[in-house]
Amino acid sequence: MPVLLSSRLYLLLTLALSTVVLGHKHHDQLSEEQATAPVDAILWIHIFLQAAVWGILFPIGMVLGITRSRWHVPLQATGFALTFGGYILGHSHKGRQFLPSIHGTFASILFIPIIAQLVLGIYLKLHIHEKSIRPYAVILHGIVGKLYPIIGWTQMLFGVLTFRGYCRGGHLGQCLAHYIMGSGFIGYAVTMAIILLVGEAWVRRSGRSPEWWDSWVIMAWGVVNTFTEHHGGDWSVKDMQHTILGVLWWAGGILGIFLSRNNQRNVVPGVIIILTGWAMSEHAQALMLSTKVHGTFGHTLMLAGLTRIIEVCFFTPQFTSEAADDDNRSEHTLADSPVPVPREPSPGKAAASRAFRHIPPFLLVSAGILFMSATDEELRYVNENDMDHVTYILIMFSISFLLYAFIVYLIHLYSTTGRNAPTAAINNTNIEMSSGSKWYARVPNTDGTVPNHVIGDDDDDEPLARR
Repeated sequence: MPVLLSSRLYLLLTLALSTVVLGHKHHDQLSEEQATAPVDAILWIHIFLQAAVWGILFPIGMVLGITRSRWHVPLQATGFALTFGGYILGHSHKGRQFLPSIHGTFASILFIPIIAQLVLGIYLKLHIHEKSIRPYAVILHGIVGKLYPIIGWTQMLFGVLTFRGYCRGGHLGQCLAHYIMGSGFIGYAVTMAIILLVGEAWVRRSGRSPEWWDSWVIMAWGVVNTFTEHHGGDWSVKDMQHTILGVLWWAGGILGIFLSRNNQRNVVPGVIIILTGWAMSEHAQALMLSTKVHGTFGHTLMLAGLTRIIEVCFFTPQFTSEAADDDNRSEHTLADSPVPVPREPSPGKAAASRAFRHIPPFLLVSAGILFMSATDEELRYVNENDMDHVTYILIMFSISFLLYAFIVYLIHLYSTTGRNAPTAAINNTNIEMSSGSKWYARVPNTDGTVPNHVIGDDDDDEPLARR
C-alpha cells in the first residue's frame, strides 16, 4: 500500500508539473517605484520555502536515496510538491519587481531534472524490465539525484543575485570569478570531508592517494584559468595575477600527479592552496573594507593549506599490509597489498587524528564563503550601511559554521541510515565494514581512555558502513 500511494503521488506530481503553464509579467525596464517597492509576504514565503526545499530537504533526500532508506520516496515527493508550490508563489508576488534574470530562466530549466527524476522514480517503482532497461534507469536516477545539491546551490545563488540586482553590466566578470571559485572551494571541502571522514575504504580500493585526485583537478582548473582570465586589450594587474595563478595551478598539479605515483601521498596541493591564499590576500582593493575581507579570505585559505599539510604529514592513518613491516614502508604510502590491514596508532593519536580532520575542510568552506561575499557590489553595500569589517567577517564565519555542520550531518546520515544503519550493516555482509575508524572523536575520560558508551550517543560501539 505505501508503495502504491507513493507511485500515485509521483504520477500526480508528474502530470501537474508537465502541464503547468504560469503567466508572469516580466519587465525589460523598471521604474524607480517598482525597483524599490517593499517585498511582499508572498515573495518572502517563496524565498524561504525554496531555500528550505533545495538547500535542506533535497540534499537529505539524496543521501537517503544513496542508502536505500524507505524515507527517500516520501521525502522527495514532499520536496517536489513544495517546489511546485514555491514556483507558483514566485510568479504570483506583488510589490517589488525584477528585471529578466538567469534565476527565472533557470527555474524553468529545473523542470527538466525534476520531471526526469519523477518519471524515473515511477518507472523504478513498477519493477519491470529488470534485466534490460531497469539497470540503466537506476544509474540515471542516481546521477540526476546527485546533481540536485549542485543545481539547488546554483539556483539559490542566482536568486540572491536577482534579489539584490547584482552582477549586471560590467560587474558580471567579477561575479563569475568570485562565485565560481568560492563554490569550487566549498565543493573541494565537501569532497575532502567525505574522503577524510568516511572514504578511507574507497581510497584504498581506488588505488590512488587523495592527492592524486586533488592534483588532477588543480591542473585542469589551472589550464582553464590560464586562457580565460584575459579578454583582449591591455593587460590589467588583476588579469596578470589571475592568469599566473592558472599557470601556478597546472604547473603544481603536474608535480602533484607525478609525486602521487605508486599511491604516494604528498603536500603539493596544500602548498598550492597556501600560495593561492597569499596571492588573494595581496590583491589591490578600492575600499579598506574590501582589503580587510580579501586579506582574511587569503589568510583563511593559507591556514587551510597548512592544516592540509599537517594532516598528510602527521595524521595519516597507516594502511600497510602485514608483510610491509619488513619493508619499512612509509605510513604515508597506501598499501600495495590487495587486502590492506589497518594498523591502528595509539588511542590518543587516533582521537587527535579524527578531530583534526575537520579543520582543513571547515577552513575551505570558510574561505569559499568569504570569497563569495567579497565582490565590489556586496562590499560597497556593506560600506554604505556603516558595517565594519569585523562584523561582516564574523557573519560569514557564522554561515560557514552552519554550512559545515550541515555537511557533517549529511555524512553522518549516510553512515547511519538505510542499508548503512547499524542493524542493517551487521546483517549485510556485502557492506564493507571498518570498526577501527570513526568519523568523529569522542571526549576521553579523565584517565585518558575512550568511553565505551556515552549517554545520548545512539551509535556508540557501532561500526560505520563503508561503501
